Amino acid sequence: MTRTTTVQASAATGPSPGGRSLAHLPVTLFSSVMGLGGVSLAWRRAARVYDLPAWPAQGFLSLATLAFLVVGAAYGAKWVRFPDAARAELCHPVRMAFAPTVTIALLVLATAGQSVAPGVASVLWWVGAIGHLVATVAVVSAWFGRADIVHGTVTPAWFIPVVGNVITPLAAREIGSVELARFAFGVGVAFWVALLPLVLQRVLLHDSALPEKLLPTMAIFVAPPSVAMLSWGVLTGAVDDPVGVLLFSAAMSFVAILLAQVGRLRRIPFAVPYWAYTFPLAAASAAAVAMAGARPQVAYDVVAVALLGATSLLVLVVTGLTLRAAARGRICLPE
Repeated sequence: MTRTTTVQASAATGPSPGGRSLAHLPVTLFSSVMGLGGVSLAWRRAARVYDLPAWPAQGFLSLATLAFLVVGAAYGAKWVRFPDAARAELCHPVRMAFAPTVTIALLVLATAGQSVAPGVASVLWWVGAIGHLVATVAVVSAWFGRADIVHGTVTPAWFIPVVGNVITPLAAREIGSVELARFAFGVGVAFWVALLPLVLQRVLLHDSALPEKLLPTMAIFVAPPSVAMLSWGVLTGAVDDPVGVLLFSAAMSFVAILLAQVGRLRRIPFAVPYWAYTFPLAAASAAAVAMAGARPQVAYDVVAVALLGATSLLVLVVTGLTLRAAARGRICLPE
């Protein structure tokens, strides 16, 4: 039996004992690294603003690192044992947008771990920053050139491969290059402005509604303005200038819209896309804490503390649900 036949058989019958289930290991699992690392970043900032202990940030960083090692090893094994399945995932018109979660995970780990292991963090930053720009070109080229990329394949995940570049500046001054960070920031913001109307149209017009399983990706709307505000602060030295306030307002408006959908979203059975909630809300938490630090008013503190607490709990719950699903063999499932 050829390897291709093996992959097709596995897809038809579902996960099977042993390594064959790796054929269905989703690249979206790298979003767990983003979520855990994002909460670490939020707690790291909260420690500076509110003079809190460092252990919550360090704890979430440890979990993020462990998640990266486990998911990275499993995904590497998938490429070794089932390269056809891995390539098919990267070429899929919808799933290809999730592939750059790998480079974003590197950037998040680099930013969160810069004070713990600056040498390693610098290597991760360079690989992640350059790798994400390469991923941007690859994915956008596919969007331009493929006839199977149609209105129905547009999802909020389209922000990941292109707008993800706004994460690059977060640690650029300490372990990277500010010039490269400025370039990446420009790329990310330009594509956010360009894609936002297109993605909103897909979500708001119900003639081509998102599949139920992908509804958690609506949370991704929160991430671009949240991270852009934080990166703007790194590049300019201020998060509460007119641009920073505009980005913060946009981020909080998308948080409010997401919260208004909780009644519908909570009825969706757990699946890996639940991780789509985590990094955007972690980024919003970090943005709220940063604004509270720049503008010490009670309203900002309330928003920051509420978001940070709720997001931390959410990430721990999703982590637990993921571990339970993995123990029951419900992660490596064919779509």
